[in-house]
Amino acid sequence: MSTLVERTETADGYRARRTLPLRVELIRQLKRRRTLVMGAILAALPFVLVVAFAVGGDPGSRNGQVTLMDTATASGANFAAVNLFVSAGFLLVIPVALFCGDTIASEASWSSLRYLLAAPVPRARLLWSKLTVALGLSLAAMVLLPVVALAAGTAAYGWGPLEIPTGGALAAGTATQRLLVVIAYIFVSQLVTAGLAFWLSTKTDAPLGAVGGAVGLTIVGNVLDAVTALGDWRDFLPAHWQFAWADAVQPNPEWSGMIQGTAISITYALVLFALAFRGFRRKDIVS
Repeated sequence: MSTLVERTETADGYRARRTLPLRVELIRQLKRRRTLVMGAILAALPFVLVVAFAVGGDPGSRNGQVTLMDTATASGANFAAVNLFVSAGFLLVIPVALFCGDTIASEASWSSLRYLLAAPVPRARLLWSKLTVALGLSLAAMVLLPVVALAAGTAAYGWGPLEIPTGGALAAGTATQRLLVVIAYIFVSQLVTAGLAFWLSTKTDAPLGAVGGAVGLTIVGNVLDAVTALGDWRDFLPAHWQFAWADAVQPNPEWSGMIQGTAISITYALVLFALAFRGFRRKDIVS
């Protein structure tokens, strides 16, 4: 009898795990204009910097102190590292907030969310598909920038070791490996922004509100980290560890800061993702 009831409640051949395939969702998102525009902006930034350094000349050192920016034209590896340095604090936050904050809220704004759930796509399945694709696109954005920067920098300044401002250098092969570690760490550090954007996306029908809210809260975190009066409390802020990756591009890398930053980011992200799934499971969908 129970088997008969189950068959009357679901169509023959229906499998929840086959609804909203990742491939379909990925193609949908790749075709969207905001994805193409964001990719174009990230790919164009290295060329803008090449032109800027060509117009401005050799950065050189200031007051006898050499910074990473001063070594930008030393090699393609240095140029890629500089692109990550100038982008990690804000520019790379934008695609993460955009891709994760535009997930559920955009469907609600188009009034297509209730039809997806009526298909029927299970709510957890919908969230997992959306989140997986959003995180994949965020990672792709973070890989795109340094890859283009490495290619443009090598063409403009040559292939060579990564010169370290504090002295010494890393061989080109070693520098490439370290840059991969840096990209992975930046991605992990941005999971907090991803979690914020995704959670807000399940709470609002306005994609701009979810994206802007995540970016705004990320900026607030950066401001709080600059308040030295907070003392050791700043260690619990994800923003406090966002540039810990600089320790990886040293002759003798130091991993403690990156480990602490990873632990903080993953903890916050898991809590935010859990809140998104819990809230959306109980939410009354009217859009």
